[in-house]
Amino acid sequence: MTAHKAFPYARLAAYYFFYFAFIGAFSPYFGLYLQAIEFSALDIGLLMSQMQLMRVFGPNVWGWVVDRFGYRLRIIRLAGLIGLLGFVSFFWLDRLPSMLLAMAVLAFFWSGALPLVEMLTFDHLREEGGRYGPVRVWGSVGFIVAVLATGLLLDFMPPVGVLWACTLILAGLLLLALSLPEAPPHPAGSPAAPIMVVLRRPPVLALMLACTAMSTAHGGFYVFFSIHLSDHGYGKAMIGLLWSLGVLAEIGVFLLMPRLLRRFSLRAILLVSFAAAVPRFLLMGWAVDSLLTMLLVQSLHGLTFGAYHAAAIAAVNQYFPQQLRGRGQALYSSLSFGAGGLLGALLSGLFWEPWGAGWVFALAAVFGLLGFCLIWRWFAEAGATGVRGENLPENA
Repeated sequence: MTAHKAFPYARLAAYYFFYFAFIGAFSPYFGLYLQAIEFSALDIGLLMSQMQLMRVFGPNVWGWVVDRFGYRLRIIRLAGLIGLLGFVSFFWLDRLPSMLLAMAVLAFFWSGALPLVEMLTFDHLREEGGRYGPVRVWGSVGFIVAVLATGLLLDFMPPVGVLWACTLILAGLLLLALSLPEAPPHPAGSPAAPIMVVLRRPPVLALMLACTAMSTAHGGFYVFFSIHLSDHGYGKAMIGLLWSLGVLAEIGVFLLMPRLLRRFSLRAILLVSFAAAVPRFLLMGWAVDSLLTMLLVQSLHGLTFGAYHAAAIAAVNQYFPQQLRGRGQALYSSLSFGAGGLLGALLSGLFWEPWGAGWVFALAAVFGLLGFCLIWRWFAEAGATGVRGENLPENA
């Protein structure tokens, strides 16, 4: 049987749909639930930061376990089960220490599942890697459906409705994990050279620090944007629409990236992306009462996440040789989405109440400017070859 005939398209596409649907229901609205049960901004930032903290460790730990012992599908299914049980506990928990523990357990298992499913998908595809996009796009569709549906639901239900929405999504994710078929892994490559040899190069170090700064800038956005909008009179459905607009802008840029990468250098794309972060976060903080401005703010997500993320992945693939690319991408993910997102969530939680939203998002703009300066001063491309636009982002 050929890889094409054996490829479980529907089950993998459905898994991506439910995985990112959880993000669509959780990220915009769980903070509103925490606010409703009278958690402070600092407590909310601390709780939400567990998702970024565990993203630093979870994927690396589970990736090492799979490389060392195997059991890939068992771990994917275990992650689905523990993630569901960890989230269900929120129906009974209302104290910070116990909720921190539950959130950490949920995030540690949940964050480790996606990289393993990505490996599984490509092992099924083999030489048909070009078919990855039509599968992965269902994750973006799932995010949009969930963010809109949950927003509408919460316009008619109290904030606890987000717990029911997320629980149903995680239950569906577990059922899909149980249905996924295994595929034989690719043969192991030759031993890799020390990664620090590459990481010590100034352009690579500048890229990693700039990416960390960009994710730090987005930390407050992911934790407090919905609360910020709600405090200024936006309904849950409108909040969902604004989140969806950001994802649509991101998808549009992803689709254009192969063409953009042929016309513009990675350095140029990165500079434009970091430059766009400065007005985006300033407007987010100081012009929230204007719906038209918020539409512009969310449209800029296509640059500050979509174009930035695709260009950063392509840059990592330029600088890290074949045998180091897996660890290079893991390092990029851990430093940016993990450490950077964690720092942004903690800083925004710490300063949200004493400073106010305007100055918190102004600080985010400063991190965007810092990333711009790092790219401008130290980043140069490894070469003119090797960037063809196929290395597109793994999350929406």
